[in-house]
Amino acid sequence: MSAPARSPQELHDTIAGGIGESPLRPDGTLKVRGEFAYSSDLWHEDMLWGATLRSPHPHARIVRLDVSRALAQPGVHAVLTHEDVPGENVYGLKYQDTPALAADLVRYQGEPVAILAADHPEIARQALKEIVVEYDVLEPITDPERAAHDDSLPKLHPDGNLVRHQRIVKGDPAATADVVVSGVYELGMQDQAFLGPESGLAVPAEDGGVDLYLATQWLHVDQRQTARALGLPLEKVRLTLSGVGGAFGGREDLSMQIHSCMLALRTGRPVKMSYNRLESFFGHVHRHPAKMYYEHGATREGKIVYVKARMYFDGGAYASKTPVVVGNGTTLSVGPYDVPNAHIEGWGVYTNNPTCGAMRGLGAVQPTYAYESQMDKLAAALGMDPAELRIRNALSEGSTVVTGQVVDFPAPVAELVQRVRDLPLPPEPTGERDIRELPGGASNTTHGEGVVRGVGYGVTIKNISYAEGLDDYSTARVRLEVLGGEAVAMVHTAAAEVGQGLVTLQQQIARTELGLTRVSVHPADTSVGDAGSSSASRQTYVTGGAVRNACRAVAEAVYARLGRPAEGMSLVGGKVVAADGEVVADLADLLGDTAIEETREFHHRPTYPLDPETGQGDAHVQYGFSAHRAVVDVDLDLGLVKVVQLDCAQDVGKAMNPDAVVAQIQGGSAQGLGLAVMEEILVKDGKVRNPSFTDYLIPTILDMPPMRVDVIERPDPHAPYGVRGVGEPPTISATPAIANAIRAATGLELPRVPIRPEHITGV
Repeated sequence: MSAPARSPQELHDTIAGGIGESPLRPDGTLKVRGEFAYSSDLWHEDMLWGATLRSPHPHARIVRLDVSRALAQPGVHAVLTHEDVPGENVYGLKYQDTPALAADLVRYQGEPVAILAADHPEIARQALKEIVVEYDVLEPITDPERAAHDDSLPKLHPDGNLVRHQRIVKGDPAATADVVVSGVYELGMQDQAFLGPESGLAVPAEDGGVDLYLATQWLHVDQRQTARALGLPLEKVRLTLSGVGGAFGGREDLSMQIHSCMLALRTGRPVKMSYNRLESFFGHVHRHPAKMYYEHGATREGKIVYVKARMYFDGGAYASKTPVVVGNGTTLSVGPYDVPNAHIEGWGVYTNNPTCGAMRGLGAVQPTYAYESQMDKLAAALGMDPAELRIRNALSEGSTVVTGQVVDFPAPVAELVQRVRDLPLPPEPTGERDIRELPGGASNTTHGEGVVRGVGYGVTIKNISYAEGLDDYSTARVRLEVLGGEAVAMVHTAAAEVGQGLVTLQQQIARTELGLTRVSVHPADTSVGDAGSSSASRQTYVTGGAVRNACRAVAEAVYARLGRPAEGMSLVGGKVVAADGEVVADLADLLGDTAIEETREFHHRPTYPLDPETGQGDAHVQYGFSAHRAVVDVDLDLGLVKVVQLDCAQDVGKAMNPDAVVAQIQGGSAQGLGLAVMEEILVKDGKVRNPSFTDYLIPTILDMPPMRVDVIERPDPHAPYGVRGVGEPPTISATPAIANAIRAATGLELPRVPIRPEHITGV
């Protein structure tokens, strides 16, 4: 006799924590209490400590390298150089151009030259001083624009100093316009500034392989690069994700992976490597600095006629993600606007500056700052409201972007601008002001005299997921079984939880698809198929799609056990429910002591390479859009800036976890604020001048203003659940909004970010 019928909706309402809700993060309480285990907390009772000797020079030839004195130190178990790399002494994300250990040449300050393992970290640090390296110091190449065009410069790599040149040509490149504005814009080198340093533990295995526990963004790409350097097959290099203390792109490239494994295999003991803050600044890539030349032409009515741009991206010593930055930078170069004619060129080059790679907003941050500066300049030339100019030229569904690709999903750009424009402004200050609310804060630098207020807008377009023909996919394994008399699910992917809430999301999808309350997530490792990187705002889209597919395969297997067709059936509340609401079976009874396990991949629709001459092509799978309005107070005498309010409107397609969506937008906006007014790695003659959080400034809670976040949901019909990547767009549009607000307050050109006090005061 079957159970009484209940509607699927009634049963679904009994499942908490599914899609569209905001359940408690399983790692949240531990992190708030300081009890969460990060990779720097890894420990093995028999472990040694690894350390790295790095070049003090940005460009030099290694004349002599002698490790004998270091190896003779008590407590030192191994000292290794490039001669000890058992496999290929080269790796890289896009191009194989980065040595695991420098052989004959160092190309940036901080390049690894030797590694060692010792009984104690202090022994290791002191032993590094005993390694003798003689250098023939060479003049560094530090100007990216010159590196792109001057063939007389020394070649930093065999093929020269050009990593990638991309041209985009749309419409008539010789088009003319009634009103023309131009500008030259620069963007400084920003650091990801994650709080958890590069760290991991390598444990040699009985099979001659190694198990590596670490913080990373992409387990499988680390596995492939590390195995190649170790000369081992993939199955003998096993990686497991440990607690990640932030990433933002800075963990896509290798840091200690190869080094710790080399030392573990040489000594036969576990080896832990954990960078301090100083070393971390040299141990990971940064955001590409850029110099950009822009020209916009428009009709007198404010319709854009053409955009011309030349962009130079400084990739530093090795390629890393420079090819992708050039691709994204050029394809997104005119912004979320309808531009009929364009001629764009982008260069990514090698220099002897620090290597630059992935960082949140990859390749879009630089041009967005430039074209949004241009939009305000154009609005001023036309005598038009800046928000209205953006609305008048906004892309919409059916529009054609600069690469000729048709936007075949919602693109509510005009609506986003309208929403932030129409949000209430903070009240204009009157009377005596609280000094804590003024630029300079409680330092008592002003009581309001010389302080002016400005309002500015920033709008962006950002590609979601990988592009230009890459088969971007993820893999998920889902297991359904009975534990404690209750049906439970286990989700297993290699997707890296880097703080964005991916573990929670996987649980939400499984709860919704399988109708269960109890869902656990297996630690991410390389024993399951590749999930790609936790970057490009892609994991909700791609790994979310894979988890959905695997869950649906499990559900179909359940229905098959019943001999029932899948159509009209659902799993709700631990029950198998028919279309009419009849409860057909209890999952726990149906499974008994057996389990159902399915593994599935998700591949988004294909993208295609750009035409090498015109840059035309369907390069991207999806775009994300966001708009910011910033209100700032500026002390004209001291050049100090206080961001009074920073509001954002963003289309997220589907808010899978509304609280997490808002948190992503707030966090991204904070990074955009940092780039606008304070964050920059200062590099002079190839040397970093401020490698510490004392001198590299990041926003604190006192710098962040009140934020109104307006989330809208316009589902993408091509994406799982209609989702749209959330994490990157707010970082991108916040920076130009703040810069434009400062310009509005001061009337100054301010062609560079971060905007420092001397840019405002002129001294």
